[in-house]
Amino acid sequence: MATGYDQWVEVATKQMKGKSPDDITWQSPEGIAVKPLYTEEDLKGLESLSAFPGMAPYTRGPMATMYAGRPWTIRQYAGFSTAKASNEFYRKNLAAGQKGLSVAFSLSTHRGYDSDNPRVSGDIGKAGVAIDSIEDMKILFDGIPLDKMSVSMTMNGAVIPILAMWIAAAEESGVKQEQLNGTIQNDILKEYLTRNTYIYPPEPSMRIISDIMAFSSQNMPKYNTISISGYHIMEAGADSVLQTAFTLADGIEYVRAAIASGMDVDTFAPRLSFFFGIGMNFFMDIAMLRAARYLWYKQMQQFNPKNPKSTMLRTHCQTSGWSLTEQDPYNNVIRTTIEAMSAVLGGTQSLHTNSFDEAVCLPTEFSARIARNTQIIIQEESQVCKVADPLGGSYYIEWLTNEIVKGAEKIMDEIEDLGGMAKAIASGMPKLRIEESAARRQARIDQGKDVIVGVNKYRLKDEKLDFEVLEVPDSVRLEQIERIKETKANRDEAKCQACLEAITKAAGGKENLLAAAIDAAKARATVGEISDAMEKVFGRFVATTQCVSGAYSSEYSEASADSAQVIDALRKRTDDFLAKTGRRPRILVTKMGQDGHDRGIKVVASSYADLGFDVDISPMFQTPDEAAKMAIENDVHIVGASSLAAGHKALVPELIEKLKAQGAGEIMVVAGGVIPPSDYDYLYDAGCKGIYGPGTPITESAGKVLDMLEEKYCK
Repeated sequence: MATGYDQWVEVATKQMKGKSPDDITWQSPEGIAVKPLYTEEDLKGLESLSAFPGMAPYTRGPMATMYAGRPWTIRQYAGFSTAKASNEFYRKNLAAGQKGLSVAFSLSTHRGYDSDNPRVSGDIGKAGVAIDSIEDMKILFDGIPLDKMSVSMTMNGAVIPILAMWIAAAEESGVKQEQLNGTIQNDILKEYLTRNTYIYPPEPSMRIISDIMAFSSQNMPKYNTISISGYHIMEAGADSVLQTAFTLADGIEYVRAAIASGMDVDTFAPRLSFFFGIGMNFFMDIAMLRAARYLWYKQMQQFNPKNPKSTMLRTHCQTSGWSLTEQDPYNNVIRTTIEAMSAVLGGTQSLHTNSFDEAVCLPTEFSARIARNTQIIIQEESQVCKVADPLGGSYYIEWLTNEIVKGAEKIMDEIEDLGGMAKAIASGMPKLRIEESAARRQARIDQGKDVIVGVNKYRLKDEKLDFEVLEVPDSVRLEQIERIKETKANRDEAKCQACLEAITKAAGGKENLLAAAIDAAKARATVGEISDAMEKVFGRFVATTQCVSGAYSSEYSEASADSAQVIDALRKRTDDFLAKTGRRPRILVTKMGQDGHDRGIKVVASSYADLGFDVDISPMFQTPDEAAKMAIENDVHIVGASSLAAGHKALVPELIEKLKAQGAGEIMVVAGGVIPPSDYDYLYDAGCKGIYGPGTPITESAGKVLDMLEEKYCK
């Protein structure tokens, strides 16, 4: 290193009373060793990533002037309750400065079920707006000019009926297909990795994506046919290198599928977009976005594109939902602001900022206004929009960008060796890597190695909530059911059935599925009916559930002797339970309803297994009746029910009742996840024995579960 650096080391060593700067090198979750100082020497020998914004390889941004020419789009993701309630919410936000719409759909809709299906009785309108037919879609966008407004829709499993209904609703309002502008997520591969709102197996799902790309390239020139999402990969536990590698590998798989279907790369690649999740590692995620742009440019060269836009990565970003805490929730306003600044300094094209109350409940109008205004204040008051890529040239940022490039390329090479992302997913490699990362992260938090203010450090003595909690009533489901009945009663039934038969024929042949579904949507077929018409040919996908082992305990035990003692003490208790009762404490961890987020149950299941429990983990999307039967068949002592999507008041009490009805009332039930504290007494009165909200250390919940089991079985 240069003499100046040596002098700095000498000064720093004196100021740290003899400690070398090397002693405070930080090991990031990505495995990157971060020093306390970077100089121009650290950039020597690195590949030149980019000279200017707007120029290949676009590391410094896809546009030459970036926000100095035009700020990012404020695109708040929202949807809840009924189409009418969501429409009112959208119109208020647009009037208050929001620039584009981003629609969140009900979990029932994601999974291709109508609101009258008994499997989704606890899900309707809880985590998004329920859409059952074109009539709901017309209400959702009433008074919103679809020829002028950019609309993003987060939909993957039921993408064919939802996109068809949006197109048909626009046409019935006088807007032509070629006028439509926006993005459909349409990213099914990450559903098999993390989010799990799939319907069909991978092969027909990839065919659906190709059909949408083909239809849109011919009829909707301004429409983005896919948003390749790393957000849910991050939320499931991936670090920034894993998020980059798996997201871009998904994108390459889609490009290959489109080319294999006969499309020229330049007809669809310019309309591909990406979606990254931004967490609390501020500089790491700035570097991640820069690295992703560079890598996408480099990866796309293999397809010989002629249009420069085919190699240009454009992205939406969203602040992390997982980083939000139930404890001391106003801290989440600060977290979201930091994450938003990271996305902005990384060069995002649009942004959603989460509401501070989302670790407790659905966002209220009050919390959503703060989230939206966070972006407006950054745009209007911080002056960060005045310069394109203000962090470009930072020694640390440029070095960190290169480290992410190297780490992500290594993983992408592994994926190529497996035959591409689809085959890698089938092998289980990406999912296990993500789950191991999540388990290690949880262990670091539980030990206090990764500080979460208000959770494992600076915790308040009195944690009473002092804000409104939004609850979606069951009347929403009843209202949707009535509208389905009305729609079916007023349609031309013979015409509708003919359209549904045409979809089934298209699924078994080569006709375009989206074109056939648009006809069905206009004939008032429902989301469930269109989904079922394809399911007759494609079938419905059921994933194999598995967990990593050893990640939680090894991360915990490697930290210190005290940490190892915590693990050893819990293992001794499970061993003692075995000695006294003849079997280990056995728990079924289940996720009921249609919410596909499985980070929580996977972390709990793998961690409890590391602590000496016998752990059964249920398939996704169980009904309370199915969960009760599995608990009885597996002869468990206790069921841990995970809740994330506001269905806890319906699903947990029903599970308890189903256990009693089947003569297994002795099986205890505990709950965890996003449950407002105001609902705790309701669940306790229903027979729930314990509730462990977000931020509860695994070791703490395991200890309390053992207390209950020892009290019941070891006295």
